[in-house]
Amino acid sequence: MNTGSNEPGEAVMAANDSVPEGTVGDQHGQGLGSRAPEFVKARRMLHLSWQVGVFMLGLAVVGLGIVMLPLPGPGWVVIFGGMAIWATEFVWAQLVLRWTKRKVTEAAQRALDPRVRRRNIILTSIGLVIIGALVSFYLWKFGVTMPWKIKDQ
Repeated sequence: MNTGSNEPGEAVMAANDSVPEGTVGDQHGQGLGSRAPEFVKARRMLHLSWQVGVFMLGLAVVGLGIVMLPLPGPGWVVIFGGMAIWATEFVWAQLVLRWTKRKVTEAAQRALDPRVRRRNIILTSIGLVIIGALVSFYLWKFGVTMPWKIKDQ
């Protein structure tokens, strides 16, 4: 099973939800699964209620992030914040966050490659020159006239 990391055995869990010996946990020393307090996990209905609450809170945060995508605001940051809330209870969200973190790290490493940086700088420079030429042409042709001072034609 691909858990989104390079370390073997991360998704292996014992029948009683404890991490078996020899299994590698995540950064916090805990394997995949619920991070609810033990007294919540010990009671089935309380744990189910806890998971529903976490799901609803995460859903609200993700929904807010989706609304922020076209509007001003940090949409993607809020969406990943909602995913992090879900990841406190749900294995699928933990795996999605691990996969996302790995892909972002790979993209950052690619962006730091000198050849890629040089290409990006050249393309950005060409784009700025084209935009500057278009703005100069517009100003030469029409001048700087504010919309509220345009004379009726």
